[in-house]
Amino acid sequence: MTDQNGTGPARPAAQPTSTPVLRDVLKYGLILAGAIAIVGMLLGGLFAGWIGVTSALIGTAMAAVFLSITALSILIANRFIGSDMFVGLFFGIVLGGWIVKFALFLVLAVVLRSQPWINPTVLFLSLIAGVIGSLVVDMIVIFRSRMPYASDVTLPGEKR
Repeated sequence: MTDQNGTGPARPAAQPTSTPVLRDVLKYGLILAGAIAIVGMLLGGLFAGWIGVTSALIGTAMAAVFLSITALSILIANRFIGSDMFVGLFFGIVLGGWIVKFALFLVLAVVLRSQPWINPTVLFLSLIAGVIGSLVVDMIVIFRSRMPYASDVTLPGEKR
């Protein structure tokens, strides 16, 4: 395998600078989901018994899965950075992840709507806590990332 000029061995494409940020988002988001699950189980059990515990676990699991789909789809798409079709693949994979997330939410909403073993209030509150918590995690991780405004850029005359 040679580089574009055919003069030497090709170097693997560098990963985008967003990759470590997204890994942190995924890691801290799942840690937060675990904390929300514990608090939700305690409060759900206190106010609605075992049905509340189950509802809190399902709501938190839904939030964690939805958070993970977005971050994982971008991380998977970033693996194709060296490809000639990178832009199309990137947006196709990320859009596909969003469509899967939307379809999964609709299916879960219909299936769980009238289940006797679900407390809708506890499920809704734990899902909302997970969504708001994931937004806060995203914000904190991105603010602390110190990623430059123009990353992954090669200026004229620079060698990559």
